[in-house]
Amino acid sequence: MGLDLGLEEAGFQTLACVEVNEAACATIRANRPELSVICRDIREVSSAEIMEAAGVAPEEVTLVVGGPPCQPFSTAGRRKGINDPRGSLFMDFVRVINDTRPAFFIMENVRGLLSQALSHRPLNQRGPGNPPLGEDEQPGSVLRVVLEEFERIGYRVDYFAVNAVNHGAPQIRERVFFIGNRLNLAVDWPDPSHGLPPQKGQRPFETLGSVLMGWVDPDPVIMDFSPRKKHYLSHVPPGGNWRDLPEELQRESMGAAWHAKGGRSGWWRRLSYEYPSPTIVTMPNHASTSLCHPEEVRTLTVGECARVQGFPEHWHFVGTPLEQYTQVGNAVPVQLGKLAGEVVRQALDSPQNAAQPMLFNVPSRGRNVQSTVRTRMYHVGSKQWLADRIGWTKHKEKVESD
Repeated sequence: MGLDLGLEEAGFQTLACVEVNEAACATIRANRPELSVICRDIREVSSAEIMEAAGVAPEEVTLVVGGPPCQPFSTAGRRKGINDPRGSLFMDFVRVINDTRPAFFIMENVRGLLSQALSHRPLNQRGPGNPPLGEDEQPGSVLRVVLEEFERIGYRVDYFAVNAVNHGAPQIRERVFFIGNRLNLAVDWPDPSHGLPPQKGQRPFETLGSVLMGWVDPDPVIMDFSPRKKHYLSHVPPGGNWRDLPEELQRESMGAAWHAKGGRSGWWRRLSYEYPSPTIVTMPNHASTSLCHPEEVRTLTVGECARVQGFPEHWHFVGTPLEQYTQVGNAVPVQLGKLAGEVVRQALDSPQNAAQPMLFNVPSRGRNVQSTVRTRMYHVGSKQWLADRIGWTKHKEKVESD
């Protein structure tokens, strides 16, 4: 309910929700016993049942939100797109929107959806000597279908590739938000309020230290590293990764991955209080996506991950350690949920908000709101240089002194 909590901070009231994962349902009920929770596969739930649970009729609800499973669209996965059965859940979201007819909807997903092809051709089958890519194999063909489906049922859409760290979250997390409405209104996403280095009017990025330094998890739930992994991580300084190990330990610990190119920054990664957290993941004890505490040789606890995601301190997660980590890692940062809600509220409060014929005089459109963010540690010989750290630190000190 990270997205829902953010929307509530923006002034919305959650009426009902559909969730297939039983542990997640238990978490929602533990924190919101008064909320109507339908704990079943959305493919088995009718829109009428959802409206009955929410106590509304078609066109009475202001906003419907959802996040169809993101694995089919992730650049880290096999990118099967909507040909993956989970990708087809997008069509169930369209079904619910068409049946309930909200004024607005918000659909959240991974940024990889924007470049996904309907039919994925492996890289080794492209280029010279291979047939040219067909229309359904072109990058972005999934996005074309997404927009066409929403427009088919009478909704124009604005979509935004964003990064949580640009908007005050202590975490680098790229997402895409689709905000659609049947009022023929155009909406926009605010420019970044934080930067590295900060530009005029911006504040410095929030850091991991801003939410974890000095805080002690009162009820720690942890899925920790194995003794073998702790052995390697004990040699890594805060803010470092596998490159900080002697070459013989790199080869020994990484195996074939040591010879790969790119995509290895998460190997034997130790976090730093001085920088934002990398994306909170569902398995923080994996060697290639490790979320090692800055000072201790252990993973972040469920509670620490939840603080990075913006959950309130009283929020209680239910389930096994893996189920709890999965809930936190799959959640939308609360800060992004609030911002998306404020975008919709601003449109609803606009004097131009009057039901108009769907003429699409403003076509569906997209915007990249500086979604790609990197904080890097450069290695030159035996020395390490933190990129932009000096300028960032000086600006931060000036802001705090002012």
